Amino acid sequence: QVQLLESGGGLVQAGGSLRLSCAASGRTIRGYTMGWYRQTPGKEREFVASISGGGGVVYYADSVKGRFTISRDNAKNTVYLQMNSLKSADTAIYYCNTRPANWAWGQGTQVTVSS
Repeated sequence: QVQLLESGGGLVQAGGSLRLSCAASGRTIRGYTMGWYRQTPGKEREFVASISGGGGVVYYADSVKGRFTISRDNAKNTVYLQMNSLKSADTAIYYCNTRPANWAWGQGTQVTVSS
């Protein structure tokens, strides 16, 4: 049974940076396109970024393009999301999963951006 553990969230001022990590256990992420998603209360979970199995192809939601960078380390079975120039609109719980999302969701990590 695969488990996803997100970490690295916190409280940051607008304009600041955070780096999120997603460690997978129980299954290798190698070969899977992985993605980051986020959700705020009362809204659907939305796509943020994805990265192909080898890391060569990445996609970003328009709202984060130019500010966020997704990366992966298959040897560590971990996916990362570097978030710069954070805005209050980025406040959400962040999750990782395959893209499309086929694995069980983890607990997520809360990101709060104060203006």
